[in-house]
Amino acid sequence: MVSKSYSNLLDMTSGDGFDFRQPFKSLPRVVTSPGIISDPDWDTISDGDSASSTERKIIVANFLPLNCTRDETGKLSFSLDHDALLMQLKDGFSNETDAVYVGSLKVQVDPSEQDQVAQKLLREYRCIPTFLPSDLQQQFYHGFCKQQLWPLFHYMLPICLDKGELFDRNLFQAYVRANKLFADKVMEAINTDDDCVWVHDYHLMLLPTFLRKRLHRIKIGFFLHSPFPSSEIYRTLPVRDEILKSLLNADLIGFQTFDYARHFLSCCSRLLGLHYESKRGYIGIEYFGRTVSLKILSVGVHVGQLESVLKLPATISKVQEIEQSYKGKILMLGVDDMDIFKGISLKLLGLELLLDGNPKLRGKVVLVQIINPARSTGKDVQEAITEAVSVAERINTKYGSSSYKPVVLIDHRIPFYEKIAFYAASDCCIVNAVRDGMNLVPYEYTVCRQGNEEIDKLRGLDKDTHHTSTLIVSEFVGCSPSLSGAFRVNPWSVDDVANALCRATDLTESEKRLRHEKHYRYVSTHDVAYWARSFAQDLERACKDHYSRRCWAIGFGLNFRVIALSPGFRKLSSEHFVSSYNKASRRAIFLDYDGTLVAQSSINKAPSEEVISILNTLCNDPKNVVFIVSGRGRDSLDEWFSPCEKLGVAAEHGYFIRWSKEAAWESSYSSPQQEWKHIAEPIMQVYTETTDGSSIESKESALVWHYLDADLDFGSFQAKELQDHLERVLSNEPVVVKCGHYIVEVKPQGVSKGRAVNKLIHTLVNNGKAPDFLMCVGNDRSDEDMFECINGMTSNDVLSPTVPEVFACSVGQKPSKAKYYVDDTSEVIRLLRNVTGISSQREDINASHVRVTFKDVDYVD
Repeated sequence: MVSKSYSNLLDMTSGDGFDFRQPFKSLPRVVTSPGIISDPDWDTISDGDSASSTERKIIVANFLPLNCTRDETGKLSFSLDHDALLMQLKDGFSNETDAVYVGSLKVQVDPSEQDQVAQKLLREYRCIPTFLPSDLQQQFYHGFCKQQLWPLFHYMLPICLDKGELFDRNLFQAYVRANKLFADKVMEAINTDDDCVWVHDYHLMLLPTFLRKRLHRIKIGFFLHSPFPSSEIYRTLPVRDEILKSLLNADLIGFQTFDYARHFLSCCSRLLGLHYESKRGYIGIEYFGRTVSLKILSVGVHVGQLESVLKLPATISKVQEIEQSYKGKILMLGVDDMDIFKGISLKLLGLELLLDGNPKLRGKVVLVQIINPARSTGKDVQEAITEAVSVAERINTKYGSSSYKPVVLIDHRIPFYEKIAFYAASDCCIVNAVRDGMNLVPYEYTVCRQGNEEIDKLRGLDKDTHHTSTLIVSEFVGCSPSLSGAFRVNPWSVDDVANALCRATDLTESEKRLRHEKHYRYVSTHDVAYWARSFAQDLERACKDHYSRRCWAIGFGLNFRVIALSPGFRKLSSEHFVSSYNKASRRAIFLDYDGTLVAQSSINKAPSEEVISILNTLCNDPKNVVFIVSGRGRDSLDEWFSPCEKLGVAAEHGYFIRWSKEAAWESSYSSPQQEWKHIAEPIMQVYTETTDGSSIESKESALVWHYLDADLDFGSFQAKELQDHLERVLSNEPVVVKCGHYIVEVKPQGVSKGRAVNKLIHTLVNNGKAPDFLMCVGNDRSDEDMFECINGMTSNDVLSPTVPEVFACSVGQKPSKAKYYVDDTSEVIRLLRNVTGISSQREDINASHVRVTFKDVDYVD
């Protein structure tokens, strides 16, 4: 599916230009109607078209994995950046995978050159550049991404008035425009919706929405490389809902650690009211019929590349030089980007405290701090640089000499092989970031400390020598959970850092060896290829049911979402419903109450006068049997529906049933045993006292613990605990414990709305009044039992020889066993109102018939 945003890209398919079509698969399947996709025209595909079996993955990131340089004449030259993670992850894909990259260049390209550059990059590097205008790039990347999102995701609230860091709506609009441009470019690479799109990091969090809007069944994976903050921090973002909803338009969302995933789930629960569950080891969020999967796996390093660089003569020579320079010293290493979250100054303060408290280590311990150039500019970065240099100079002045400097700052860019050489030569590596998404420095250090035969030989070691390494890692770094042999420190505690440095100098060789072997075993098996392969496999698993669902698009702008429903699930047509109602001779109508006849959010739960009027009209039609089937107690329902003389009521999920107001309440269950209530109620009372906003509802047959008004996270946690507690203590009682919509309910075994409806229908059949029209409407889990019952009865010929028209209808578009849905309670009332006219006519006809009969009788007399 090639975009026309660049006419020259289309021109490349003719003449001597690059054949854009060659590596692409067959033409995309065409959407002919909502949710129905036609098969491709296989006859048009050549048997020799090898590209038809090619698997395509579109990898999208802010920057392309390219090195870009411009010579003195202004000519651009490009080369692949093999150190880039996006390039390395290809090792996790099969050889048949066609990887296409979409992203920006790190240099500005004149508009007159853009078409030519685009052709060259696509032809030679399989890259599609986005070419953001310079002003948009500034607002998008250096503005919203770096001034708003990046600080917030690292737990720094950008709301200081004196620094002009309040939320800027214009910067967010630039973020939206940039994400749209990225989506346009991704669409140029997509050939079918079988292609996979893998979006990387916080710069492109709106991209899933723009892609899902164009292709409802496209496979979208998103991986967040940065931390995801706790809900208390994230909720301060004015566009919090828009970003969350956009991420949920992906099929799979990846995080470095469970902490980040947990924060995301908490935000979805608190802000959007969504629930998640773990099934067979996979965490999923139910979002409008779609299951959005979560992936928790930290990124790895390219072990093979590190080993190959380690074998270079220049690297080996540099290792010798470093070891000779620091012979007899304990060499510690820090490698960090220059930004305010890397904790460089805190690390240096820890070293200062170490030397201050341990005179014997003065002259022995050297910290080499390599500072990579800052990725962004600003006052904060300059302050961090100045502070680090100042602390380093103070330590060197205080404890150094002409032949010894405790701190060696390398604050300029050095070749990659030199960095590898420092890794290999250092006794200890310290990563002291106050907040970091992942940080691969400890992994790289571990691989390099494994060394090779050439380095071992120069050190005079035999090939059987065991290697050692020591790691000090901040507990706020993403890689910390996977490095169980490292010294974990609180970077804000200088004492903690100094203590870890001291312990690192005292480790025995055997301890260093054991720690190193443990880390190397993990790092070597969980490399970047393993990470990419695992993510791709989970994305395929998350998308496996794409074509078994009907897809409907709703919402505008960033509120867009796709509703995935079962193929037979569709909106109830008023015309079809009224027509079937009119033709029927015996009707059975079962209506839930809360969320069906009265809105769930309504404060006044009593039925409106309109609802009473509609129900009376339906009940007065002799063809109708109408029942309210509710979980509420019979006293409330009796009071509310007292004006409805002929209305049937099934209270407490069908535990109590009466056929009309004048009829007696009946129950097919034995008299309720109250002993279990004496056990359950005190337990519920304890949870009520400890959970602010919760309450207990006591019914005749059941006890219900409500937590709708409690803190959602805490309420859900308490509900699970309460359910487990009650199930244990009531295991020998004739009751079941159920979790529902913000409730935990204990009720007698076998009580359900489905069983109640089953009893009512069988009674009608046995009395020779088998209905030829069945309507059942409900909105929550308990109503699914009714739908299942009706579906089962019609499929098992219980109602034969009558074949009824069945309208099992869910309120709201969500996964359901019902065949139809309506949008809300107002539409339920509107549907019922539409058929009351038919029943009213029937009432008038019956009344006229009675009057005529009496006149005839009087006349005969």
